[in-house]
Amino acid sequence: MLKPFDLLENVLLDIEKGIGTGINSEILATQYELSERHLRRLFRFAFNQPLSGYIRSRTLAASIEGLLKTDENILDIALEYGFEYEQSYIRSFKREYGITPGELRKNRQIVKVKPPILLFDENKIADSVLFGPDIVIVPQFHVVGKLHHIPSDDSISLAPKAGKQFWENERLKINQTINPNVYFGITKSINPIDWSSEYLTSIQVKNCKTIPPGFTNYTFETSLCARFRYIGQHHYYDINRTAAAAMYNAMWKFANNKKAKYALQADRIFFEKIDISQYDGTYCQMEWFSPVFEKK
Repeated sequence: MLKPFDLLENVLLDIEKGIGTGINSEILATQYELSERHLRRLFRFAFNQPLSGYIRSRTLAASIEGLLKTDENILDIALEYGFEYEQSYIRSFKREYGITPGELRKNRQIVKVKPPILLFDENKIADSVLFGPDIVIVPQFHVVGKLHHIPSDDSISLAPKAGKQFWENERLKINQTINPNVYFGITKSINPIDWSSEYLTSIQVKNCKTIPPGFTNYTFETSLCARFRYIGQHHYYDINRTAAAAMYNAMWKFANNKKAKYALQADRIFFEKIDISQYDGTYCQMEWFSPVFEKK
């Protein structure tokens, strides 16, 4: 099985080579021995857009050259780029660009096309790939879980161990959960003396009215956040020191980028979010969020 970076890079290249041949998610999934459902999810997670929509946009972009540089009729161009009917091509074209192929050919107006996605080596981490940051609004949510005091030097080993213990045993004691397949690991505060942290292994709940004995609740208020996305060729339990270090280095680079429009609120909490249902036996996905503010 290909490593995540190689898989995504090959999929992008195959889409470009397959334009006009009817390339689709089913063909790609079969080629890489993945379920179509998981390939679609992986692509959307990595690139923030649906695989089928990206293929359609790239196909329509490629068809423009035939419209503007040849005298081929529109039906032939539609068939050449994998559309069964002229009308389906026209409808897709107008939905993408706001005008019909015939109007573009007649008026020669400028249209904005979707360029091919490119992956860069800076996204690559051994058997993993990291994207971001995106700047997003995270709405308020409530969690209940187990609070741990974790020394800085041991965070990479102790935090996953605490998360595994919570997920396999302790979460089952929590009622009124929302999104029961989603884990939240929340770093609540950092002690500036010994750099230890409070780490909350938790799951989302409707409210904080019912808290089991020995558990802790927390409410994350609506915040503007930097979001990083991680894909690894391993189980969630097996995020290793190399991958964790690479993630933190990327976050540190963002935090120290003087030209960036946003800055991390270092004194605020940050959290990782893992949707266990997304694991397909080969690739895991994780998101990491930290509140930011816009620089003046």
